Amino acid sequence: MNKRTAHEYYYRLVTFGNFVQSEYNIDLDSMIKELRVGSKDAYDLLSRYIIYLRNNFAISAATLKVRIITAKNFLEYNDVDVSPRKFKLKVKIPRVVRKSKEAIDKQEIIEILSACSNFRLKTYVMLLAAGGFRAAEALSIRIGDLDFEHNPAKVFIRGEYTKTKIDRNVFLTDEIVQQLKRWLEYKYRTRRICYVGNGNYMKAHHKKTVTEHRTPERKDTDLVFALNQHSVNAEPRMLYYDLVKSFGKTLDRIGKGKRENNSNNYGRRQITLHSFRRFVKTTISDLGHQDYSEYFIGHSGSTYWTRKETEKAEIFRKIEPYLTFLDYEELERKGADIASQLEEKDRMIQNMMNKQEQFEQLI
Repeated sequence: MNKRTAHEYYYRLVTFGNFVQSEYNIDLDSMIKELRVGSKDAYDLLSRYIIYLRNNFAISAATLKVRIITAKNFLEYNDVDVSPRKFKLKVKIPRVVRKSKEAIDKQEIIEILSACSNFRLKTYVMLLAAGGFRAAEALSIRIGDLDFEHNPAKVFIRGEYTKTKIDRNVFLTDEIVQQLKRWLEYKYRTRRICYVGNGNYMKAHHKKTVTEHRTPERKDTDLVFALNQHSVNAEPRMLYYDLVKSFGKTLDRIGKGKRENNSNNYGRRQITLHSFRRFVKTTISDLGHQDYSEYFIGHSGSTYWTRKETEKAEIFRKIEPYLTFLDYEELERKGADIASQLEEKDRMIQNMMNKQEQFEQLI
């Protein structure tokens, strides 16, 4: 179903084949033949494979489990009988330790955004925090996928880069729209280029350097967060490696780069790019829009929850202030509006109480 999944399964099977070769001195095809005729025990094979993985690879219990399940499925695919009951009794897989995910709040997001010295990284992190995208989904956005003219603005996410393989549109806050516009304006700005006249630096080092001003050509097919568009094979995955590294350095600089296992340089960080997705889901759910939160972040959700586009946009406008981080003027204005509404309600309640007292006095 997915090319990256195919590569992962290929790597797992190669590891399994290397284990069989080193432990039994035969190749995997020969092992399968012996398992079919019963000269080798599949459960003993899988149990020894667990020991092999634990002794030779620094992997977690969760990774070890999927490696064993892959080997088991591969044997079953090749007509080797593996009883689920016997597998559970004879093959003991280490228990998976479930790590509690570090919650992130709005104030922490503001601190992270304020600490981002890289313009591209700041725009990327703000987009994740405002739209609840998966990391690869946000990196797959092309300029042509942005629709700033729509009210509210929205972005089209291609199904090729979603986990569910379904296209979807996501509304954008006014704050992230302005940030994206500023980033694109900066990305396609006119800049000064210096190069050697004939293009051959090694042989023409004595040549004069040519200086000229160039403006990059802006195309709808350009990835929003790609810096070099000369390659026609620009991949979001390659952009991810660069941005996640910069993100980690930003967290370390502000003292928020702790690891899950409390080590200095090993393991997953407590705050990751996926933390923003959890923040968006939790924030919208806490506002009373549970079904909408599933729709907004791209989960399949309930098949019975359907709304018109105008109704979805109306709900989004209600949650937009809670997904705005650095637009202080907008936040203050929204806060003032809410405060004035509360004052008006207080006056109405006070008037009702006064009338109630007058009515009781008359009685």
